[in-house]
Amino acid sequence: MMTTRVLEWLGRLYIWLLLAFLYLPIVIMALMSFNVSPFYQLPFEWTTEWYASLWQNDQLISATWNSIEIAVITTLICTVLGSAASLALYRYDFRGKKVLQALLFPPIAIPWLITGTAMLIFFFGVGIGRGLFAILLGHVALALPYVIVVVSARLQTFAPELEEAARSLGANQWQVTSRVTLPWIMPGVIAGGLFAFAVSFDQFVVSYFLSTPGQTTLPVEIYAAIRKGFTPEINAVSTIIIVVSMALMLLTARFFKFGGEK
Repeated sequence: MMTTRVLEWLGRLYIWLLLAFLYLPIVIMALMSFNVSPFYQLPFEWTTEWYASLWQNDQLISATWNSIEIAVITTLICTVLGSAASLALYRYDFRGKKVLQALLFPPIAIPWLITGTAMLIFFFGVGIGRGLFAILLGHVALALPYVIVVVSARLQTFAPELEEAARSLGANQWQVTSRVTLPWIMPGVIAGGLFAFAVSFDQFVVSYFLSTPGQTTLPVEIYAAIRKGFTPEINAVSTIIIVVSMALMLLTARFFKFGGEK
């Protein structure tokens, strides 16, 4: 009995230490974005100076909007193409299907440093070069496998008898997909879209290789700012992004249960 209690206590301690390891740096960063000292000096003195300075930093604001725009477009493209590809892989058997499914995993497993280098060489070879359009193509290529894998996993729980029943009642293929299949896989579609957005917005390596001066994303701009000299404005923009991301996740969890029920 005592051994069970000790193990339970150690398990709880481990979880709390893990949560502290994950969230304590974020909390400290958020608090320091309101500290008057730019060098993390204590005692803590409250200020919103760094948030006011943030709106005057045109490079940081421009890079943030670039990241948001690219991430949103990447999410839309990957969600549509990934869901369609997942349905095709689920419904049809064709030569090379297993090979295509196996090829979905190397882009996830290959280090992004190698992927970024390969994309840079390829884009220059075909005449695309570098810039925001090249970054968008790179992000789509990276995020698309995540969507296909997530939606395909959701389709594995789908009963094909539901589609057969809808067809027997006179529904055409579009009606079957839109009224039967799509509502069932919607949790997977949303989860895949969230993965795509996160992969794109957080992507540094590929964005660094494919960006040009004046056309960068937020991770690249933060890296450049840290190399020049750290500024609490980075804490401010990071805190805003965290708050917005958490709010979106809570809203998604509130209005859509990923168990498949609304």
